[in-house]
Amino acid sequence: MPQYAYIIICVAIIVFFVALFFITFVINRRTPVPKGCEHIKITEENCGACQVSDCSIKQKFDVEKLREELNEEEEKDDIS
Repeated sequence: MPQYAYIIICVAIIVFFVALFFITFVINRRTPVPKGCEHIKITEENCGACQVSDCSIKQKFDVEKLREELNEEEEKDDIS
C-alpha cells in the first residue's frame, strides 16, 4: 500500500473523531432539561463538596470571587 494511503486513512480518522465530537456536542446542547430540574440553580454551596478542580463551573465561581475582591479593593482605594 502506498504511503499516501496511510496519510489519507489518518486524516479520515481524525476528521471522523472531530465530526463525532461536534455532533455529540450539538446533541447534548439540544437535550432538554429533565422534568423537575428546571429550577435548580448551581451555587457555590452545591459545588463545595466536589473535589474536581478542573470543573468549568467551579472555575467560574473562582473568577467571580476574584472580580468581587478586585471591585471591593477598587472601592476602598476610591474612598481613601
